[in-house]
Amino acid sequence: MAEKADAPLDDLMMAMDVVDTLRHDDAVVMKELGAEDRDAGMIERLREIYAAQGIEVPDHILEAGVQGLKEDRFVYNPPASGFSRFLALAYVRRLTWSKWLAIVLVVLVIAGAGWQFLVVAPRERAAEALQVELAEELPNRLSVLVERVAGLTDNSDLLADADRLKTDGITAAGDGKVEAARKAASDLDRLATDLAAVFEVRIVSRPGTPTGVTRIPDVNRNVNNYYLVVEAINPNGKAIARPIVSEEDGKTSSVTIWAQRVSKAAFDAVRRDKENDGIVQKTLIGEKRRGEREIDWASGVQEGAITEW
Repeated sequence: MAEKADAPLDDLMMAMDVVDTLRHDDAVVMKELGAEDRDAGMIERLREIYAAQGIEVPDHILEAGVQGLKEDRFVYNPPASGFSRFLALAYVRRLTWSKWLAIVLVVLVIAGAGWQFLVVAPRERAAEALQVELAEELPNRLSVLVERVAGLTDNSDLLADADRLKTDGITAAGDGKVEAARKAASDLDRLATDLAAVFEVRIVSRPGTPTGVTRIPDVNRNVNNYYLVVEAINPNGKAIARPIVSEEDGKTSSVTIWAQRVSKAAFDAVRRDKENDGIVQKTLIGEKRRGEREIDWASGVQEGAITEW
């Protein structure tokens, strides 16, 4: 059977225009479709429309247009929604969505790298450092400090204190209690530092600084407290700072000069000494020796001190 020859492009385009004209002329479509000779009437109407425009359209083109209208030819019917249509639309719009997808991917990569570099990595390093501190650094430090204390004193009580601090610190480190382990090491270091310290406590006797002060305590307004202004002098002759707890407010301050409480008799003796020539001759009232934790005070020195007067 001979195949039907393809319609010339001009004829096809004209037929499409005929159908378009019919669709846009609602009066023609509605009226003529309801007539008995609707095909002939539609063709006649179309002939008049094109003639009015100065266009001559062959009858076979008009007939093809009317037939195409009835068959819904030249009408675009969008495909039904579904996965295939979704894939087709995605492919058509690939340049748009791929650009945004690339931006999103870049942002995610940057965010992931930033999180890893700024949060995860430092946290992992801190955790590793903490484990090293607990397993190695703190136990080693505690052992070194105990050996240092043992080299400074043979006092059994002080050595027992050092061993207790070491044991407490190692136990805390083994349990993962880093703050408790650090405190044990700090206390042991302070003990070693105190034992190694050597200085003399001397009364201050120089212009511009009082030698002694008195206080009337709030708890008993009928008595006086007596204090001598003193400083700690190391073997090099320099004043060194000492942590002093003020008995007036309970605050600890690191000071080079403070007032140490003494008996009235000791206070009066220093006052008479200074009244002779304006200079205190006997300034030494305490001595801190190597290997000892406490100051060896002279007679008449009492517990208690103040840092302001």
